[in-house]
Amino acid sequence: MIDKKEFLLQSIIKAYIEHLEPIGSTQLKSMYDITYSPATIRGYFKKLGEEGYLAQEHISSGRTPTTEALKQYWQSKLSFKLRGINLRALEYFASNIGLSVFIKKEKADKLRNILNVENRYMILEFSSFAINVRYSDALYRFLKEMIDLDLKDIIKISKDVGAYEVYESINQSLQNSDFQIFNYKEFLTLALNYNFDEYTINGFLKGHVLDDLKEGLYFEKLLPNNYIGICNYCKINNEDVKMLVVGELPKDYELFYEKITTF
Repeated sequence: MIDKKEFLLQSIIKAYIEHLEPIGSTQLKSMYDITYSPATIRGYFKKLGEEGYLAQEHISSGRTPTTEALKQYWQSKLSFKLRGINLRALEYFASNIGLSVFIKKEKADKLRNILNVENRYMILEFSSFAINVRYSDALYRFLKEMIDLDLKDIIKISKDVGAYEVYESINQSLQNSDFQIFNYKEFLTLALNYNFDEYTINGFLKGHVLDDLKEGLYFEKLLPNNYIGICNYCKINNEDVKMLVVGELPKDYELFYEKITTF
């Protein structure tokens, strides 16, 4: 059962996400019809501030949740599995709420065959597409060992061992039809504000960032402080995809997922 302090912390976080301004004790009480007195709420606010969950600009101002409080809040709220996603709703609410969304189809392709064309280049035939790369004897022998492997394994292995022409060619082919970005301007603003290098920017805009991500929440190791990344496997039009949602911590992610989920 949730205690008073945790209840008030969750309440002020919800209020802050809705209004994006400091929240006072009287304001919070009236917003959620809380039975505690303003003095009681202020007492808990003081404790939460001492514990690092609330901040106050000056003595007479309301409180705002700290980055740590927002992280813990979303960790408790966003640990769910997604199923179907409505693409039109996703596009609308990503723009409306101010989120960037990166979607990559999870192709079930396997490497079926490798053709050596006169020791000049190789054609790698997958289940539903093909690419060509320059021939080398070592690479040809290496790739022959990967026949019948899943596409996602080949992408990872080729990147790990430095077979970058194979890695880039596969990703370029997939990007043409199997990768989408929604509200990319929001991401570019983030990248410019935090001075992302070209490698990082390309990693997002070409979809490479999704290759190594597993389902879950991502913070400083992927994004600047006060931002969150949420990675999920889900379905769009009955096709398996991996989706990464990126935005500032105070955005309304509960509303976003509520509006885009179809079942």
